[in-house]
Amino acid sequence: MGRLMAIDYGTKRVGIAVTDPMQIIASPLDTVHSKDIVDFILNYSKQETVDAIIVGWPKNLDNTDTNNTRNVQAFINRLKKMTSIPIHLEDERFTSKIAMNAMISSGAKKKDRANKGNIDKVSAAVILQSYMERNSGF
Repeated sequence: MGRLMAIDYGTKRVGIAVTDPMQIIASPLDTVHSKDIVDFILNYSKQETVDAIIVGWPKNLDNTDTNNTRNVQAFINRLKKMTSIPIHLEDERFTSKIAMNAMISSGAKKKDRANKGNIDKVSAAVILQSYMERNSGF
Protein backbone atom coordinates (compact mmCIF):
# COMPACT_ATOMS: atom_id res chain seq x y z
CA MET A 1 0.00 0.00 0.00
CA GLY A 2 1.34 3.42 -0.90
CA ARG A 3 0.84 6.89 0.47
CA LEU A 4 -1.82 9.40 -0.43
CA MET A 5 -0.55 12.90 -1.18
CA ALA A 6 -2.59 16.09 -0.91
CA ILE A 7 -1.91 19.39 -2.62
CA ASP A 8 -3.13 22.83 -1.54
CA TYR A 9 -2.22 24.71 -4.73
CA GLY A 10 -1.55 28.42 -4.78
CA THR A 11 0.07 30.58 -7.43
CA LYS A 12 3.04 31.31 -5.13
CA ARG A 13 3.20 28.43 -2.65
CA VAL A 14 1.90 24.88 -2.63
CA GLY A 15 1.21 23.04 0.61
CA ILE A 16 1.85 19.30 0.57
CA ALA A 17 0.67 16.61 2.97
CA VAL A 18 0.99 12.83 2.90
CA THR A 19 -0.31 9.80 4.72
CA ASP A 20 1.73 7.10 6.32
CA PRO A 21 2.14 3.97 4.13
CA MET A 22 -0.92 2.39 5.80
CA GLN A 23 -3.01 5.47 4.87
CA ILE A 24 -4.13 6.06 8.45
CA ILE A 25 -2.63 9.43 9.40
CA ALA A 26 -2.46 12.62 7.32
CA SER A 27 0.55 14.80 8.10
CA PRO A 28 1.85 18.10 6.70
CA LEU A 29 4.99 17.47 4.64
CA ASP A 30 6.34 20.61 3.00
CA THR A 31 5.66 23.83 1.16
CA VAL A 32 7.24 24.48 -2.23
CA HIS A 33 7.07 27.23 -4.83
CA SER A 34 4.34 26.58 -7.37
CA LYS A 35 6.85 26.41 -10.24
CA ASP A 36 8.58 23.49 -8.46
CA ILE A 37 5.57 21.39 -7.48
CA VAL A 38 5.48 18.99 -10.44
CA ASP A 39 9.20 18.20 -10.04
CA PHE A 40 8.67 17.76 -6.28
CA ILE A 41 5.85 15.27 -6.86
CA LEU A 42 7.81 13.33 -9.48
CA ASN A 43 10.89 13.13 -7.24
CA TYR A 44 8.86 12.18 -4.17
CA SER A 45 7.01 9.46 -6.08
CA LYS A 46 10.36 7.94 -7.11
CA GLN A 47 11.29 7.57 -3.42
CA GLU A 48 7.85 6.61 -2.05
CA THR A 49 4.90 4.79 -3.59
CA VAL A 50 2.07 7.28 -4.07
CA ASP A 51 -1.32 5.64 -4.69
CA ALA A 52 -3.20 8.87 -5.40
CA ILE A 53 -2.87 12.64 -5.38
CA ILE A 54 -5.70 14.61 -3.83
CA VAL A 55 -5.89 18.21 -5.02
CA GLY A 56 -7.83 20.85 -3.12
CA TRP A 57 -10.54 22.17 -5.43
CA PRO A 58 -11.32 25.85 -4.84
CA LYS A 59 -14.98 26.87 -4.99
CA ASN A 60 -16.95 29.77 -3.58
CA LEU A 61 -19.75 29.14 -1.09
CA ASP A 62 -22.28 29.31 -3.95
CA ASN A 63 -20.25 26.61 -5.76
CA THR A 64 -18.94 28.99 -8.45
CA ASP A 65 -15.27 29.05 -9.44
CA THR A 66 -12.84 31.16 -7.43
CA ASN A 67 -10.00 33.26 -8.83
CA ASN A 68 -7.73 30.24 -8.31
CA THR A 69 -9.89 27.50 -9.86
CA ARG A 70 -8.45 28.05 -13.35
CA ASN A 71 -4.89 27.90 -11.97
CA VAL A 72 -5.61 24.64 -10.16
CA GLN A 73 -7.11 23.13 -13.32
CA ALA A 74 -4.01 24.15 -15.32
CA PHE A 75 -1.80 22.52 -12.65
CA ILE A 76 -3.87 19.31 -12.81
CA ASN A 77 -3.65 19.23 -16.61
CA ARG A 78 0.15 19.67 -16.44
CA LEU A 79 0.45 16.98 -13.76
CA LYS A 80 -1.66 14.49 -15.76
CA LYS A 81 0.82 14.82 -18.64
CA MET A 82 3.75 14.00 -16.34
CA THR A 83 2.44 11.10 -14.24
CA SER A 84 -0.10 8.29 -14.28
CA ILE A 85 -0.81 8.59 -10.54
CA PRO A 86 -4.60 8.94 -10.11
CA ILE A 87 -5.72 12.48 -9.22
CA HIS A 88 -8.81 13.20 -7.11
CA LEU A 89 -10.41 16.51 -6.23
CA GLU A 90 -11.46 17.50 -2.71
CA ASP A 91 -13.42 20.57 -1.67
CA GLU A 92 -11.03 23.00 -0.03
CA ARG A 93 -13.52 25.55 1.29
CA PHE A 94 -12.61 26.65 4.84
CA THR A 95 -9.37 24.63 4.92
CA SER A 96 -7.19 27.67 5.70
CA LYS A 97 -9.47 28.63 8.59
CA ILE A 98 -9.56 25.04 9.88
CA ALA A 99 -5.75 24.86 9.54
CA MET A 100 -5.30 28.07 11.53
CA ASN A 101 -7.65 26.82 14.26
CA ALA A 102 -5.78 23.51 14.39
CA MET A 103 -2.46 25.32 14.76
CA ILE A 104 -3.87 27.47 17.57
CA SER A 105 -5.33 24.40 19.31
CA SER A 106 -2.02 22.57 19.08
CA GLY A 107 -0.20 25.46 20.74
CA ALA A 108 1.70 26.70 17.67
CA LYS A 109 3.48 29.97 18.35
CA LYS A 110 2.20 33.17 16.76
CA LYS A 111 5.37 33.34 14.63
CA ASP A 112 4.70 29.84 13.24
CA ARG A 113 1.04 30.70 12.56
CA ALA A 114 2.11 33.86 10.71
CA ASN A 115 4.23 31.76 8.33
CA LYS A 116 1.87 31.25 5.39
CA GLY A 117 3.86 28.20 4.29
CA ASN A 118 2.94 26.46 7.54
CA ILE A 119 -0.73 27.26 7.00
CA ASP A 120 -0.51 25.90 3.42
CA LYS A 121 0.92 22.54 4.43
CA VAL A 122 -1.52 22.18 7.35
CA SER A 123 -4.32 23.08 4.90
CA ALA A 124 -3.10 20.25 2.66
CA ALA A 125 -3.31 17.90 5.65
CA VAL A 126 -6.90 19.08 6.28
CA ILE A 127 -7.75 18.40 2.63
CA LEU A 128 -6.18 14.94 2.90
CA GLN A 129 -7.96 14.12 6.17
CA SER A 130 -11.28 15.22 4.67
CA TYR A 131 -10.71 13.00 1.63
CA MET A 132 -9.78 10.04 3.82
CA GLU A 133 -12.85 10.46 6.05
CA ARG A 134 -15.18 10.82 3.06
CA ASN A 135 -13.79 7.66 1.45
CA SER A 136 -13.37 5.46 4.52
CA GLY A 137 -16.81 3.88 4.31
CA PHE A 138 -17.64 4.79 7.92
